[in-house]
Amino acid sequence: MYVPRIGKRPAPMIADFQDQIAKHLVHVLTDGKCVAGFVVFYLRDDHLHLENVAVDPQFQGLGYGVQLIKHAEKAALDMGVGAVKLYTNAKMTENLKLYPSLGYSELGRWHEDGFDRVFYRKVLNS
Repeated sequence: MYVPRIGKRPAPMIADFQDQIAKHLVHVLTDGKCVAGFVVFYLRDDHLHLENVAVDPQFQGLGYGVQLIKHAEKAALDMGVGAVKLYTNAKMTENLKLYPSLGYSELGRWHEDGFDRVFYRKVLNS
């Protein structure tokens, strides 16, 4: 689904999930029986970096992605930071609509690590 659109495997598909799991950076959402999705985030200097949000196709459209993003935002506040930053591939048109609808402001677009990326930031209210 993403490879044909981007022309290669997206960055999250080549991430070192074993390392991220070992560092407790992966937060999993289940429907009580199955893994519905997950989010990966970590603290940076003055913000929480939302690295990856993924929802199993059979659970898409049920609000799980937004739920995972809200979980990351709450974690940011719990860690004492007032902003979340993230990026998405410029060809992920769904994300280009989703993040602004959740209060994220576009910071810019540039080519990084072989990908055309769109960068976002959200200032959180405690």
